[in-house]
Amino acid sequence: MRLSTRIALVVGMVVPLLVVVSGWLLVQLVGKDLRIQADQRLTERAQSVAVAARGLLRASSRDRPRAEQARQRKLFTAALDVGVRLSGPETTVMDGPQPAASVPLPAGTRHPSTVRSQGRSWRVLAVPVTARGTGAQGMLWLFSPDTAREAQLGMVRRRVIMVALLAAPPAGAAAWLLAARAARPLRRLQQAAGGLDPHTSAARLDHAPTRITEVDDLAGTLQTFLTRYDEQAARTAEALASARSFSAAASHELRTPLMSMQTNLDILDAFQDLDAADRAETVDDLRHEHARLLGLLVMLRALAQGDLVEADSFAVIDMADLADEAAADVRRRYPGAEVVVHSSPGLTIHGWQPGLRSLLDNLLTNALVHGRPAEGGAHVALSLRAGEDSGSRCVVLGVEDRGPGVPQQRREAVFQRFQRRPDSPGSGLGLTLVAQQAALHRASLRILDGPGGRGARFEVTFPAAPAHRPQHTALPAHRDWLADPADRPQGFHKEHP
Repeated sequence: MRLSTRIALVVGMVVPLLVVVSGWLLVQLVGKDLRIQADQRLTERAQSVAVAARGLLRASSRDRPRAEQARQRKLFTAALDVGVRLSGPETTVMDGPQPAASVPLPAGTRHPSTVRSQGRSWRVLAVPVTARGTGAQGMLWLFSPDTAREAQLGMVRRRVIMVALLAAPPAGAAAWLLAARAARPLRRLQQAAGGLDPHTSAARLDHAPTRITEVDDLAGTLQTFLTRYDEQAARTAEALASARSFSAAASHELRTPLMSMQTNLDILDAFQDLDAADRAETVDDLRHEHARLLGLLVMLRALAQGDLVEADSFAVIDMADLADEAAADVRRRYPGAEVVVHSSPGLTIHGWQPGLRSLLDNLLTNALVHGRPAEGGAHVALSLRAGEDSGSRCVVLGVEDRGPGVPQQRREAVFQRFQRRPDSPGSGLGLTLVAQQAALHRASLRILDGPGGRGARFEVTFPAAPAHRPQHTALPAHRDWLADPADRPQGFHKEHP
């Protein structure tokens, strides 16, 4: 059933009900007014009738029949259209409409009261009277029938009912017309929303404000829902793309170590009498290829996590604490290396903690593996400082080594996936993870010469955490670091000295 029809039915039922309720109140008020008018008339009539009643009591107490008859006619004439009854010491006279003599009447009161008899009712006023000169006392009652008042009230009731019955159809029709007009923006919104199909069309709800709060709020809710649907659909597509890229990268990069491991296994199987030195060399190759295979899978998994992380995983991170943890872990893995940390407390950014830890681990590992000098042990310096970038506060992370450095022409290529030296023990994805996390955190990444032109300095500049908790973290529009660099639409921020 349409909304306009529902409103018309409701109005068609409510309007008669309101008319009846209003009519009932009107009848009560009219009845009260009529009763007040009748009581006023009785009170005014009692003043003139009481004079004649006192004269009748005086003539009756002096036993003067002729005067008594004259006074009685005067009493009845003064009463006019109201009933009158006078009860004296010796006689009772009555005239006009009044209840039966057997009906008990009220004693002397200042205000009229109601008496009912045989289905009829009267307003009764009792007035004590005393004859002057003789001291004779009596009780005068005046009666006003409620017939006229009941007739008037009945007429009002009938008119109220008639108005209620006549008002229902036009009220319902008017309500239907007004509701249909008011619901027109809602119908247009329904038609616009009904023609949308997110699966087959990129068209979305285009709603012009109608100044009707409910319609505009509903349109806003629909637009928000469609926006969230698009976001989830995009993230689903990105997840599928990441899965395809993971599969393609894994199948391509794992083929060589797996074939090498298969060759070594065939050697061990075919030559059972292989001497100890050759067997140890073959087993060592197997361990090396296994470690490379495991490292490659771990790196691919980390890249996939970075591609799929959501904004609600971000929080305020203390970079000084995170740097200390990463340095301590590297010292345990490379006992002979010297890793020093220079930082200040209170350097916080808004980021993803696992991703930032991965960035630190890979920068430190890269410096220890590839930044080792020709003579002496490895030395890595990790620094954190507050800075300013384009007028905004920032946190600058630097990792320095004393190795051969990175040639100028290679400073962009080293961040591409699977870029590794022939003698490198890594997977070629460590610096790709660093670039991914820099892009994810809206940070700039660059490679500089080390202090005194010796070694290399990897520098990452992060936006500092805002004073208040951000409501939403803007992530890169496209993230697919597992894909081939030529197919990846986004890059990372790199600056050159």
